[in-house]
Amino acid sequence: MDIRARLPAPCHNGQVPPRFLKLSDVQEILNISSQQAYALVRSGDLPAIQVGGRGQWRVDEAELEGYISRQYAAAREHLREREAR
Repeated sequence: MDIRARLPAPCHNGQVPPRFLKLSDVQEILNISSQQAYALVRSGDLPAIQVGGRGQWRVDEAELEGYISRQYAAAREHLREREAR
């Protein structure tokens, strides 16, 4: 999945794509609610950092890619276990 293709336009200088995603970007990419996105961060399943004076959560694009990969691996394992029964 090319996450950058689903993101807003590049940064203000028009050249550097954003490295960090807002939770609203994460929820759009994963097609989940804002509460589910926050729960992923709060549980530690999706590593994130807080930035700025208001402590807004940001997710590194690579962390989101890693989360998606882990979910695919877990789904494959789940299917293997079901087939083994």
